[in-house]
Amino acid sequence: MSDRFDRIAVAALLAATGIAGLLFAPVFGWAELLVPVLVVVLVAYGCAELTAKFPKLTASRPLLVALLGLLGLIETVLTSTTLAFLPTGASLQGLARGLTEGWRLTLQSTWPARPIPEQLLFVPLSVLIAVVLGLELLLRLKKPLVALVPSLAVAGLAQAYQALTGVLAVVAALGYALPAGLLLWSGRRVRSVSRAPGGPRFSLRVTGSAIWPALSTVVALVAGSVALAGLDPVGRDPLTLKDTQAAPPPRSRVGNPLDEIAQRLIRPGEEVFRYRGDTPVDQWRLIVLNGFDGANWLSDSRLRRLGAGLDGAPGGEGGTAELKVRGLSGPWLPSHQDLTGVDGLTPLVDESAGTLMMESPSTGAERNYRLSWSSSEVDLGSGEIDARAPGGLGGLGAVPPDVENMAKDAVRGLRPTFQSALQLERFLSTNYQVATGTEELPTGHGWPQLRHFLLESKRGTSEQFAAAYVVLARMSGIPARLVVGFRGSAETDGGMHVVRNRDVLAWPEVAVAGAGWVALDPTAKAGKAERGQAGPGKAVARARAQLPAEQQLKPPQLPPGTPAESAEDQSAEAGMSWWWPSLVAAIVLFGLLWLAGVPAAKVVRARRRRRRSGAEGVLGAWDEIRDRLRAHGVPFRIGMTPRDLAESAGSLAGEGIREPVARLAKVLDVTLWSGVPVGDGSVRRAWQEVGEVRRGLATRPFAARVLAALEPRTLVPVRTRERS
Repeated sequence: MSDRFDRIAVAALLAATGIAGLLFAPVFGWAELLVPVLVVVLVAYGCAELTAKFPKLTASRPLLVALLGLLGLIETVLTSTTLAFLPTGASLQGLARGLTEGWRLTLQSTWPARPIPEQLLFVPLSVLIAVVLGLELLLRLKKPLVALVPSLAVAGLAQAYQALTGVLAVVAALGYALPAGLLLWSGRRVRSVSRAPGGPRFSLRVTGSAIWPALSTVVALVAGSVALAGLDPVGRDPLTLKDTQAAPPPRSRVGNPLDEIAQRLIRPGEEVFRYRGDTPVDQWRLIVLNGFDGANWLSDSRLRRLGAGLDGAPGGEGGTAELKVRGLSGPWLPSHQDLTGVDGLTPLVDESAGTLMMESPSTGAERNYRLSWSSSEVDLGSGEIDARAPGGLGGLGAVPPDVENMAKDAVRGLRPTFQSALQLERFLSTNYQVATGTEELPTGHGWPQLRHFLLESKRGTSEQFAAAYVVLARMSGIPARLVVGFRGSAETDGGMHVVRNRDVLAWPEVAVAGAGWVALDPTAKAGKAERGQAGPGKAVARARAQLPAEQQLKPPQLPPGTPAESAEDQSAEAGMSWWWPSLVAAIVLFGLLWLAGVPAAKVVRARRRRRRSGAEGVLGAWDEIRDRLRAHGVPFRIGMTPRDLAESAGSLAGEGIREPVARLAKVLDVTLWSGVPVGDGSVRRAWQEVGEVRRGLATRPFAARVLAALEPRTLVPVRTRERS
């Protein structure tokens, strides 16, 4: 290669590697990644130019790129750890932490993650490693295709973190494929020696064999990105490494706020926290419990470090509140179901439940932070429940037999819908009493306590009401979970709402299709504590007002035509179920046919040619050599003689191919023009030259031999056979 084209190859390689690093944008954002990735790429290019100008530095190029790249990252990402712009021990510790722990801390965070150095650094460090390896593979081994492997590893890692989809996937694939194709094109240029006196020693000639791998790379990457990121044959999000990681639980003791309800009600006047918000809040949640073994309620919270923010409800109404927490000793913090962000703290968050937890024990008596959320107007629609909601139909332990019969009567035989969920709420609030006072309050939420509450005392706190609702709902096929927190308070002091122990509340939530988890409160009417509703609670209040009287509720009757309609729905679902797998199977089958069918067809064709005799045997040897050379990129045009092909082939692999083709040309001349009958000796000599050409082509790079074996165009026969 000339120096000019060395620069093109280096620039293309570095551009492809930089774009691979920027594919982490869904994890951190474009702005946060652009500067450190660009610094690594520019440093690497500068080192390549420096070693080209001073060849004595070539042996030290990997070390030079690595050291200057690390220094650039310290000056851009770890600036706060430097002293007068000089690295310190803290700078080296930051690099080590970013390399060893950054990948894991990022997987344990919500995305986009906070661009703190200990998390962000693993991306430009990965790009730096890929740049060092790629440059050496390109400049020392002269293998452009192999030099792309480190950048492809970075791109694959980025997609394993967060796969791009749709138009973004196509744009990203094109962005990577263009410099990658340029690199492959620069590596497959054909040089020809100029024979003109005084002319340039070398001339560059772009051939179809040079364009083909670049074009095929672009097409393959774009098609692969669309197939892997855009197609979803099973209707689920693609699996990411994030699914395998969760933040470790807090180092402090984690209690269950459900156990503290009775204790708080005994001391009703103690302040828990206070807040100032721009919109009313019905409930402040602490913990969501969806596991029950018959004795204890458990949370399967999947905690993550809160990143820059969470996605709110599309088109939702935003709200904010400032909180000052004083009376909560445990790690749980008051939160909102539709949480989008927290300022002032860096807590752990359960995205599916909207709950917050401190990662480490608090050092002060008061914790101040600011919440933001986005709540959309709930549309209960047809009121169908969402049976696929995670944790909604969890275990129940050993259910007492008399409670089973009670569950059927409570919903009056209704099928699982939001209407039957409201009927169950009305059943509990009408037939049971909320325990008040400061002494002898019921405690416990296992089956012994729930059976006593449902069948004997019929008196309990919100602890028994909510737990009883969830188990009865699940027994009736209604997905439900239990939430513990506090009511929004009407008491104010100094412009802030004051929440006290008496506001503690446990309530059930049911999963409604299209609406998500909807909060209910079976204690509201029983305790004569009906409050004004805000936000999503308004839709629930309207549904309660429209609920028919119990005497008017009847088990649903299937109308005529329902089976046919169900069959139609099942047929539609069946159609969707086989369409995607069929498409994927067709793509896989096409790939297998390409990988196995093309080489197999070439082997069969060679054997058929070898079995010919006489002149046809010699011509078969010529056809075999011509097609093999075409597959390796040697240009062939109608009208070329074997000697012309020998000259073209010599520029590809030297005398090891030129001489056998030239000798075959002599055998072919005798066969076609001497008029002497062709014997088996001539056929054997012709096929011996085929073997020599095969051995000469075997010295070519492995990647070139693979591409030649998979080249399908040489299976199309050349219609006109030229004779020398």
